[in-house]
Amino acid sequence: MQSDPPLMENPDAGAHAETPGSEASPRPGDSYVQSFARGLAVIRSFSAAAPQQTLSEVAAASGLTRAGARRILLTLQTLGYVESDGRLFRLTPRILDLGFAYLSSMPIWDLAEPSMEALADQVRESCSAAVLDGHDIVYVLRVHTHKIMSTNLGVGSRLPAFWTSMGRMLLADLPEERLAALLRDLPRRRFTPRTALDDADLLARIRAARTQGWCLIDQELEEGLISVAAPLRDRAGRTVAALNISGQANRTSAKVMQRELLPALLRTAETISRLLGTRRG
Repeated sequence: MQSDPPLMENPDAGAHAETPGSEASPRPGDSYVQSFARGLAVIRSFSAAAPQQTLSEVAAASGLTRAGARRILLTLQTLGYVESDGRLFRLTPRILDLGFAYLSSMPIWDLAEPSMEALADQVRESCSAAVLDGHDIVYVLRVHTHKIMSTNLGVGSRLPAFWTSMGRMLLADLPEERLAALLRDLPRRRFTPRTALDDADLLARIRAARTQGWCLIDQELEEGLISVAAPLRDRAGRTVAALNISGQANRTSAKVMQRELLPALLRTAETISRLLGTRRG
């Protein structure tokens, strides 16, 4: 895994401020429920950087009037998703039900976890799985090694797809026109001197991942962090998620990772994909 403060694709290596969802917002139409969209905007206004907020802060962060934000907050409070001390609002643990509904609807994670645990034990590095959401990857499962390291990344954390190994592996499965559209709207930031920013360079690296069936990132998102990813495919051969392992450059070079860790990663990805292919329903 790799990785403001510093962004990390390696969830064992430090803090990460959430990146925007990056997809252009849909234009309202006959099927667009604006009040529902506003409710989601209020929920998304809470983050690790803003775990509790005043009414005015929620309104500003979600682009709503104070009256509109107040109605939504009181509705969420009535439903048990928000609590307040009279001045500050915060999400409650019940909000996790929304994310759990996604995870529980995807049996892939139950199938993947034992294999990921075995992989992490074998290579003595952390292992993660992620899916693509616009310009970001979203972590859906992680297995840690028993190393004393700080981490603020967890299930649901986002990282920029174009500069993570799992992200490039997921992008590699997209049609060229979809990939080009994402690239046109891509926010650019040089995370390290190794960060690829040029369109042609990024496309070449993504296409290389598509051709070889794996992707290695060498300190593009975070200095000292290296990761390698492989696709998890369903029975139709579509990439539904990506799997990766990560290491620190001072103990595991890119060459060592490719030579010694990649084969185990590919075997595990193939095992999980095979389980997905035989799963019914």
